[in-house]
Amino acid sequence: MFQLILFTPLIMLITSVVLFISLALSKKSKLNREKSSPFECGFDSNSTQRIPFSLRFFLITIIFLIFDVEIVMVLPAIQSVSTTLSFHWTLIFFLFLLILMGGLFHEWKEGGLEWAS
Repeated sequence: MFQLILFTPLIMLITSVVLFISLALSKKSKLNREKSSPFECGFDSNSTQRIPFSLRFFLITIIFLIFDVEIVMVLPAIQSVSTTLSFHWTLIFFLFLLILMGGLFHEWKEGGLEWAS
């Protein structure tokens, strides 16, 4: 008990000194020439203009999300189709897969899966 009372202020003093030293050493100047200059890409890092946005990347992302959700739904359905003998469940599962395959072929036909044009 005596050691706890003796060492607690010492530990608090050491941590406070280390905290203030780290705060003093980590001060950064806001007018740093290197940070305010454009990076190699040529964009001004401090401007408030909108960044150019590619619609191709957005469409690829949406297609990825759709087929990612498809995988989440299909994997448990495969196991349940093999364990249940219900004709209706099997028919619904294959109808779901048919709709997804139709969407995939439509995107392929329209050129939505082409990365470079």
